[in-house]
Amino acid sequence: MKHPRPLWPLPLDRQTWVSLGVKLRTSNWGQITLAMLIGAGAALFAVLFRWLIASFTWIFTGHPDYAAVPGAGNPNLPWLGAWFVVLAPVVAGLLYGPLVQAFAREARGHGVPEVMYAVSQQGGRIRPQVAVVKALASALCIGGGGSVGREGPIVQIGSALGSTLGRVVHASESRLRVLVACGAAAGISATFNAPLAGVFFALELILLDFTANAFGLVVIASVTSSVIGRAILGNAPFLSLPAFSVTSPVEYLLYAVLGVVAGAVGVGFSKVLYAVEDLCDHLWRGPEWLRPAVGGIALGLLLLVLPQMYGVGYPVIDQAVQGNYAIGFLIVLVVGKMVATSLTIGIGGSGGVFAPSLFIGAALGSAFGLVAGQLMPGQVSPIGAYGLIGMGAVFAGAARAPITAVLMMFELTGEYSIILPLMAAIVLATTISHALSPDTIYTLKLRRRGIDLEAPATPSRARVRLATVMRPLPAGVDARTPLPKAADQLSHTPYGVLPVTNVDGSFLGILTARAVAEALAAGEDTTRKAAIMTEFPATVTDADTVEEAIRALNLSGCGGIPVFGSSGASVGSPVGWVTYRDALRTVSVDAPPAAPTTITGPAG
Repeated sequence: MKHPRPLWPLPLDRQTWVSLGVKLRTSNWGQITLAMLIGAGAALFAVLFRWLIASFTWIFTGHPDYAAVPGAGNPNLPWLGAWFVVLAPVVAGLLYGPLVQAFAREARGHGVPEVMYAVSQQGGRIRPQVAVVKALASALCIGGGGSVGREGPIVQIGSALGSTLGRVVHASESRLRVLVACGAAAGISATFNAPLAGVFFALELILLDFTANAFGLVVIASVTSSVIGRAILGNAPFLSLPAFSVTSPVEYLLYAVLGVVAGAVGVGFSKVLYAVEDLCDHLWRGPEWLRPAVGGIALGLLLLVLPQMYGVGYPVIDQAVQGNYAIGFLIVLVVGKMVATSLTIGIGGSGGVFAPSLFIGAALGSAFGLVAGQLMPGQVSPIGAYGLIGMGAVFAGAARAPITAVLMMFELTGEYSIILPLMAAIVLATTISHALSPDTIYTLKLRRRGIDLEAPATPSRARVRLATVMRPLPAGVDARTPLPKAADQLSHTPYGVLPVTNVDGSFLGILTARAVAEALAAGEDTTRKAAIMTEFPATVTDADTVEEAIRALNLSGCGGIPVFGSSGASVGSPVGWVTYRDALRTVSVDAPPAAPTTITGPAG
């Protein structure tokens, strides 16, 4: 009987998926495809995340954004009046506290330090459940009154997506780090409609050290995410400000002073954040899952006094830069946001510190502009210019990412006329930040755990490239070889592993003595071919380091793995072989790196 032709054009067998995975992680088009997939996924997560925040905000407050109507009651709970804000953080904490504690504790806090740690110390590995838990926990926290931002969560969400997809295709550590950065950039790009800022956020804060290839992939992910985000969320700028320019050259001095003050305030924000977190750690003695709910009482009382602190606070930023607040109240907003954000993080909340730094900067800059206007009437720019520059300068002082700060302010507002004083203020804020503190708001969290991102994590010998250590690829097993014959070939290898080649000589995967022995012991048909038992190990390229090879060998559980080419015509093809013995001899202090050996027969 003639079988109907299948609708799916490709056979969905193991060999097809293995081959597809090889192409995705090694070829140029495969890497571009991965970057686009990460960009698209991060954009959809960003849209979902914003929808979750809006939904939970409506559920808890009865308003689209409670910061736009501070002091109003919840129409769904009219008998509580404004006092419902005391209840909202408690209920939200009861929901996200157990969620984070049970499924992903790294989702607690502001997210970016965890991504930096994963890239620097864990080879870019982030657990996939972090994306889901972070999205739910942060949306509940912000919707329930948490005075935090959405940039940290979406960076962690996008990074988790990039890490998961990279591990699915068995990307090497160096490429996995780039894919994590792609996710971070894509998240920022879609959330803030700022593709350039997303790129440099990922490069300045996540990767720290990057190549032209990494830059290209991060740009592709960011652009893809921005296109999808704009198609769904629209293309409106973050803030709508009137056009303004520098009124006189004297104003540059004022902007410089603002940069210095804002840099100090940014460092102060970092200090307050961790001081409050230490205080919460000292006071709390109960279970961690209950901490957000109990701490939510203190947060709720603060919101009752200063309801402008509810949630992210974008409407308050808009009012500040429009000049609708008095100087004294703007100073109250600066101090209030520092305390509210610090308390939200300290009680175990989940959310970012980028938006709070913008909030603090907008209030500080607007207050500075009002004072300057009173001292020099008719000779200074509108308050909005000072508010805008304050936003960028405080963020630069806190995060010490000047390129990101300049591009972010430009993209969030679409205002170019103020770019020169903006650059000057941000550079001065970064300089002051360096002088006042060795750490940023992100790295300080890691240093408090004893982690120094700038210190070399491994001996210098572990950073030797595999191109100088690998040996020639050993003679492989033909995919058509019966299992008993393959077992005989494997018995002559020191490490019980050999490459498997297709009929045309192309690389298919590896075959281990353990897998063949288990199959034969289980009574497998002895006529079955080696292709059936072929595996694909964690991969490395000749541009990777010995340290990365050791991690890949550990993940594979094999004594030897192939090394793929990273440039030229050899991209995606095995160009050598690395074994535990070669790798360990290289990092040993007592022994020189093993010289590549010419192999004429099977070897491990």
